[in-house]
Amino acid sequence: MRALVTADTVGGVWTYTRELVSGLSRRGVDVTLVSFGNIPDPTQREWIDALSTVDYRATAFKLEWMQDAEGDLKMSSEFLLDVIAETKPDILHFSQYCYGSLKTDVPKVVVAHSDVWSWWVGVHGKQPGESSWIQSYRSVVLKGLQDATSVVAPSRWMLGAVREHYANLPPGVVIYNGRNPGLFNPHVSKDDLVLGVGRVWDKAKQVSLLAECSHKVPVWIVGSERHPDPAFENSSNEHQKRNVRWCGQQSEAQLRLLFSRASIYAATSRYEPFGLAPLEAALSRCAIIANNIPTFRELWGESAMYFRTNDGEDLARKIEQLQRDRELRLTYANLAYRRAKQRFTAERMVNEYVNLYQTLVPAGAAVA
Repeated sequence: MRALVTADTVGGVWTYTRELVSGLSRRGVDVTLVSFGNIPDPTQREWIDALSTVDYRATAFKLEWMQDAEGDLKMSSEFLLDVIAETKPDILHFSQYCYGSLKTDVPKVVVAHSDVWSWWVGVHGKQPGESSWIQSYRSVVLKGLQDATSVVAPSRWMLGAVREHYANLPPGVVIYNGRNPGLFNPHVSKDDLVLGVGRVWDKAKQVSLLAECSHKVPVWIVGSERHPDPAFENSSNEHQKRNVRWCGQQSEAQLRLLFSRASIYAATSRYEPFGLAPLEAALSRCAIIANNIPTFRELWGESAMYFRTNDGEDLARKIEQLQRDRELRLTYANLAYRRAKQRFTAERMVNEYVNLYQTLVPAGAAVA
């Protein structure tokens, strides 16, 4: 089987793509990978260089949610059609909505990682106001979804969100994201440390909740403070409370070390299709304290402790409760670890994608 996979290098989609493409390659799928957004730096593309069978095409075309992206979307669509004609894939796997509307007979899987419309509703509690940018964006997303052969979402909540905001969609399926447990260390002694991970400028991640109160235990916040689209202003750290440390962006290796050291992970997102940081924390045997929103309930069930929705003071109380009660903290850490290993591995994710591909492509292209 030949697959063309698209990705962007800005956020968690790149990590998701690493797990997907690596797994497909191990199963004998010939992959052409095309990335958009920033050209990846050498550390970002190390995993690709280790996969000799992957045909990688890096581009710097703007992403569909960026301001003034129309010209780039047209050029990148033409570029993809040329790559499709050259490589003759059996399946197209898009991590952007816009390419679902490409004029091709090859089956198209469009993955709804997130979208601006549901992000806006999740963050602001209402639909975005009228603007030429948001209307153009919504039109592009709607067309891409409607023309897809199959729509995939990483959670039931996200699939419901795209069905609510974009009508008349093709068949949809939930395939939960996954990570390779072997990348994380759940077996070292933990420090008295609370970790939060998320883009500081992204109100959906609302890592600033951790800085609304002082804490008796060190709290470290990791994440980029620079918005990837220069058209948007960057956020600033408005809160400086005792024991809160802003760590900026960290490399993957640095972040894995922090996960291994932290005893508690705070999942603060108010809008969450299914980001990977809480999963990485769980695979590192951190106890998870999560915002009480539907996605976290769906993903973590009773294996996480929940704080009152979007309430920084209640989050601080829950952190103190777990910090005081070592046995309770260990219980939640073990529950999260077991659930992650059972439900959210990269192997399971890739298997489900391969099964989906095989229902969409001719039998002769099936994976051996």
